[in-house]
Amino acid sequence: MRTQTLAFLTLSGLTLAACAQKQEVAMAPPPPPGAVAGSVAADRDGDGMIDGYYSADGIYHPNYVPPPPAPPPLPTRRGERG
Repeated sequence: MRTQTLAFLTLSGLTLAACAQKQEVAMAPPPPPGAVAGSVAADRDGDGMIDGYYSADGIYHPNYVPPPPAPPPLPTRRGERG
């Protein structure tokens, strides 16, 4: 009796496994430009933008954003008036 039960369960499991649909595993997207291999992105202020990254040794490296250029000088009040 026990062998019949085990045989039935094994056969039913194999039958159901053959009908199962296999899902394709999606690959991770490629890293963004400027990413460092082996690092973890960090969003320190919670605004959704990456502020820097943590390297493999645990040190935080902020992303350097150069300051915007100075505005052009105002036109002088001298000269031709129109």
